[in-house]
Amino acid sequence: MNKEPIIHTDRLILRPITLDDADACFSWNSDERVTKYMSYSTITDISQTIDWIMSTLVDESEWNFAFVLKKENKVIGTGSIGPNSKMIGYWGIGYNLHYDYWNKGYCTEAMKAIIDFAYKKLGVKKICASHAVDNPRSGNVMEKCGLKFDHYGEYMKLDGSKTFKAKYYKMELE
Repeated sequence: MNKEPIIHTDRLILRPITLDDADACFSWNSDERVTKYMSYSTITDISQTIDWIMSTLVDESEWNFAFVLKKENKVIGTGSIGPNSKMIGYWGIGYNLHYDYWNKGYCTEAMKAIIDFAYKKLGVKKICASHAVDNPRSGNVMEKCGLKFDHYGEYMKLDGSKTFKAKYYKMELE
């Protein structure tokens, strides 16, 4: 599987995450405003970010992209797409973005491009995603990418510290 795609959008370059991105990723993974509704807890040490990046480099089933601002050549977020273990036949999307870049359309721009890549290059036709009910901005990204609300449910932080009521979305491409 070719894990080296580079995707260009109007304002972003989407490329595979590398260890050189650790400082940038740590800048938002350590920000409680960003991690509040994420499945992972707030990162407290850059070694945790490095471990996460290393895990993305060996996971052949998931595609992980750094969101790089073209003008500044600065990594401002990450997004992924890969087979969903709970909704068989669907590929799940996920994303996070540095707080300073929220509400500027970057996440929607990036995720639309990643979904398009998965459809055209990987043959993915079913996409799913979820977000905490109390985090409607993430749902806005999903809706702008073409996903439709499917059902309510719950998810828990990986360390079991908190459970969130969630909205689940899906999309089927032609």
